[in-house]
Amino acid sequence: MKTPIPFLTAALTVALAAAFVAALSSPAFAAEPAASAAPKPALTVKRVVAQPANWPQTLAGTGSISAWQEVVIGAEIGGQRLAELNADVGDRVRKGQVLARLSPGTLEADLAAAKAALLEAEASAREAHQTAERVKTLQGSEALSPQAIDQALAADAAAQARVAAAKARVQADSLRLSYTQITAPDDGVINARIATPGALVQPGQELFRLQRQGRLEWRAEVPGAELAQLKVGQTVRVQPSGAPALEGRIRRVAPQIDPQTRNGLVYVDLKAGEALRAGLFARGDFVLGESSALTLPQTAVLLRDGFSYVFRIDGSKVREQKVQLGRREGNRVEVKAGLAAGTAVVESGVGFLVDGDTVRVANGGGDTAAAAK
Repeated sequence: MKTPIPFLTAALTVALAAAFVAALSSPAFAAEPAASAAPKPALTVKRVVAQPANWPQTLAGTGSISAWQEVVIGAEIGGQRLAELNADVGDRVRKGQVLARLSPGTLEADLAAAKAALLEAEASAREAHQTAERVKTLQGSEALSPQAIDQALAADAAAQARVAAAKARVQADSLRLSYTQITAPDDGVINARIATPGALVQPGQELFRLQRQGRLEWRAEVPGAELAQLKVGQTVRVQPSGAPALEGRIRRVAPQIDPQTRNGLVYVDLKAGEALRAGLFARGDFVLGESSALTLPQTAVLLRDGFSYVFRIDGSKVREQKVQLGRREGNRVEVKAGLAAGTAVVESGVGFLVDGDTVRVANGGGDTAAAAK
């Protein structure tokens, strides 16, 4: 009797599967080593030691640069046209320099009339005085009555009063005429020119703004609780936006604190520079003295998730150490907590390291920056 072909095929399949399972479970196959990941290579690093140093103790502030004093220069008379402008924005001017001229109009004629009236009053006064002198010689005689004598003396006094009034009128008209020349009240720099040639000006109308003596100051906002540390004459390091850093000195500390911001103003005198302009925003540090600081290069610090870390060298391994930072000076930073003086850490390339990595410390490690290889 012949065996059916489908049955033989199924039997052969089961036999092959059993042989494959037996081969997988055999000792020879189990002894074959599995592929493993290659070990992480050791990085070459340079070591640096946390060093103590005397650093300036500072207090930070922010604020704007402003003119020390800004003078508004305006017209003192009205109804006259602006005939001439002799200064523009940015010009340096001297005290008494003519910046603009107004058309004199009828002011010159008024002055001439006042001078003529003065001459007339002086002539009348001389005549009245001579009459009074003659009358005085007749006092006590019966040539003139006492009433006539009194009238002559009164006329002399009235004539002298008219002369004084005429002189005052001449002075007033001369002063009004002088107001047609707009002059600089002090040395300084023209900050703004509002005047327009040919315009009809009114009394008190603003024509120019003058930055007195070209002086600028930094008006810094400082927390009110810190104002007691600041004294007149202290040194300040100021860094304006878009301009080179410069040094200033405290001129005045405001006696009042803003009730909204709880900050107080500190006025700092600055040396004028070409790049320095009123209105610039600036940051600065008030130098309060010196204090000891434990310092490291900034390249030795890793910033991650809002915290600061260094990698302490422990034999051939590195250990991640959390630290608290403080002041900064140049390319170095102060370590306020988390690290002892003399502790060796990785100088640079800390972004390539994790806690427990194996490293090779290069010979001649120091404070010079070296990237991890």
